[in-house]
Amino acid sequence: MQPLFPAPEWGFMMIDHPLRIFSGSSHPQLAAEIASLLGVELGLSTAEKFPDSESHVEINEVVRGQDIFIIQPCSIPVNDNFMELLLFIDAFRRASAHTINVVIPYFPYSRQERMAKGREAISARVIASMIEAQGARRVIFVDIHNPAIQGFFTIPVDPINALPVFIDYFQKNPIENASIVSPDVGRTAIAGKYAERLNLPLVVMHKRRMSPTETKTTHIVGDIKGHQPIIIDDMIASGSVLRQLDALYDQGAVGKACFAITHPILLPSALKTLAQDDRIGKLVVTNTIPIPVEKMHPKLEIISIAPLLADIIHRIYEDESITPALY
Repeated sequence: MQPLFPAPEWGFMMIDHPLRIFSGSSHPQLAAEIASLLGVELGLSTAEKFPDSESHVEINEVVRGQDIFIIQPCSIPVNDNFMELLLFIDAFRRASAHTINVVIPYFPYSRQERMAKGREAISARVIASMIEAQGARRVIFVDIHNPAIQGFFTIPVDPINALPVFIDYFQKNPIENASIVSPDVGRTAIAGKYAERLNLPLVVMHKRRMSPTETKTTHIVGDIKGHQPIIIDDMIASGSVLRQLDALYDQGAVGKACFAITHPILLPSALKTLAQDDRIGKLVVTNTIPIPVEKMHPKLEIISIAPLLADIIHRIYEDESITPALY
């Protein structure tokens, strides 16, 4: 029996799925930097607010059959930025994009990943469910507060850490006689990698959370005496990590402390501590979220996460392992 639609003489056609980078409204500067590093044009889209505060998004070009990477950190205003992200995912799916890859440098609700007490929502699980339900094929985030959140997804998740960009920074700007400090037990593993790569001693602080915004250091493991502390953490919001210095200097820390923190949320209390504590020499952060002018400070130094994310996106698009980019 002859086929109804015989294949053409030249054989099967190869289908091309171009790489495209799009941005939500939360951090277009980061998306533009990533697109430039990848050598592609930033996609055309519009995000706006209606007078009644509803979000509205529109893709302003054809995306059928394309591999989409949408960049949208969900920082302040968290709920508005997250809702906009969901609408973009829906728009790309309805526009027949080949794949929708969601890059969320700052993942929202990551500190609400369990029930600390009865009758609480596991908010991070809700966020994961909504992203997946809208049609995202893959999720990429940076230095999430609890890595176990990747288990809330059934689609592929790439949990990225900012270690490569911070290691590069400290290799170019070494601090003499320093020790890497983990501000809590949960960050010990990643702090240990910093210590190993920089060939520095490791110190671990044990702390007890007194409230959602305040913690108290109970004891320190490791010898900080005579060393300058480099404190590693994933985010700085209220600034409780900045107020843990008393325990270090009581144990003999010297010089100015340096903080290397990925996500600079920087609420007013953190900025106040940064300005008033002379023991803080420098706060080094990445640009996973935008920092408005009113939050800039002489002690604040920003390094770009864009080269790392661009490398990760390129490797995913080319079906290559991302592991070499992270270590």
